[in-house]
Amino acid sequence: MSDLFRVLVADSISTKGIELLSSNSLFKVDVKTGLKEDELLQIVAEYDAILVRSQTKISKKVIAAATKLKIVGRAGVGVDNVDVAAATERGVIVMNTPGGNTISTAEHSFSLMLSLARQIPQAHASMVAGRWDRKTFEGTEVCGKTLGIIGMGRIGGEFARRAIAFGMRVVCFDPYLSAARAKSLQVELVDQLDPLFDVADFITIHTPLTPETQGLINKERLAKCKKGVRIINCARGGLINEADLYEALKSGHVAGAALDVYEQEPPPADFPLRSLPNVVLTPHLAASTTEAQENVGIEVAEILRDALVDGAIRNAVNMPNVDGRTAALLKPYLDLGTKLGLLVSQLAPSRLDSLRINYSGKVREFDTTPVTRAVLKGILRKSSGSDVNEVNAPMLAKNLGIEIVETKLSQPGDFTDLITVEALSGETKLEIAATFYGNKARIVSLGGYSLEFIPSGLLFLMENIDRPGIVGWIGTILGKHKVNIGNMALARADKGDRALSILSLDSFPSAEALKEIEADKDIVRVQLVDLG
Repeated sequence: MSDLFRVLVADSISTKGIELLSSNSLFKVDVKTGLKEDELLQIVAEYDAILVRSQTKISKKVIAAATKLKIVGRAGVGVDNVDVAAATERGVIVMNTPGGNTISTAEHSFSLMLSLARQIPQAHASMVAGRWDRKTFEGTEVCGKTLGIIGMGRIGGEFARRAIAFGMRVVCFDPYLSAARAKSLQVELVDQLDPLFDVADFITIHTPLTPETQGLINKERLAKCKKGVRIINCARGGLINEADLYEALKSGHVAGAALDVYEQEPPPADFPLRSLPNVVLTPHLAASTTEAQENVGIEVAEILRDALVDGAIRNAVNMPNVDGRTAALLKPYLDLGTKLGLLVSQLAPSRLDSLRINYSGKVREFDTTPVTRAVLKGILRKSSGSDVNEVNAPMLAKNLGIEIVETKLSQPGDFTDLITVEALSGETKLEIAATFYGNKARIVSLGGYSLEFIPSGLLFLMENIDRPGIVGWIGTILGKHKVNIGNMALARADKGDRALSILSLDSFPSAEALKEIEADKDIVRVQLVDLG
């Protein structure tokens, strides 16, 4: 028994997935669902791998107690119930199954829209109660109506295809979707939410939950919606402020809402939205189809088997998909790639058309695909939240219509290694180049300026007209506001022309400090970049 891989199935997954492992003589599989944390802590040290869905929490405490644990497999997309940082620190691989429930979620969202339009759940409840009430449940057609989609990833794209087939006009907002991709999907792309609110008869949300999207639909935005709008959310609880939605539904400004996800799950017994007749509620069922659960169950079993038996890594959220030896050699480049991506995400326009990454010098001797994926992960983290990783980053970029071009040149100029990232959005271009001095990463070019700085921590970027004393003046203001400067890099195009200053700060400047700096007539722009 000691030579077998022991696997704990802690949540209900497809029996076909369980059978795939159980039928292999190298595995011993135990199915023990519904365990509380203290019960899990008592047995977890026996297992090499754990398979979960969303119910069981793989906390830092559980990972610390799991002394043999090598892999946590999540039958689903998100890994919110897994402490990925703790797993990474312990050398535990966390894998998920991206894409397995795309169709089921799109179909459930679409079903909720039709239920709202025709009041199907309410009419059914009336019939079950013995009534025959045709007048009360008069519905509205979706054909000819305008659908607003917020977030055009995989699920948003599938929803759009179905809506177009039903004769709907589709308007979408996604700051990361290219115009070319929108055209291929036959949807109208808007640059702001307000134009979508002005015209949408139905709104469906398909974004991750990030600090930027928390409370995306709130009192102010609901007031901007077209009167009589109907709203659907099968993405994440917290995207809609439920108290604000309740008031808008009561007033009649919002004609109806259909929710599958909630700020608190399950919602409390006194959940106010339960009492409204124009609301359709389902208990987080979007991914609950036989096909979706079978797909993710089989997929998670396959990736776990391949990792334990063959050492092949797929769908890992905390390491690249390469063999162990190559991963060790590439690690400095992977870390630098992520930093370059984070720089691009905060300095370039949100909507990118293409990304060109050039490798020259020693790095081109490797398969640089994992590094490119690390750059993409950094860029997409802002738009896709914690769901993005080295595995799904290329797919997410493709869904957004970003063209990825990777090249290799033999001559790195003055450097042994050089990685250059060029982000293009229309006529706007941002170019960043980085190298290594020994084992230390350095940015050596940014936006046409040649300079050197460490890509880490909190950076203060200031572009200004070159004049004597301006750098000292900035230091004085920051000091007055109790902000310490760790390092400084300076560059200028020419004497008296524009100059760029990059300061490494120990803390965030206050709004007052930034306002005081930006008030100077010679300041062209000021920006904070957080590289962690």
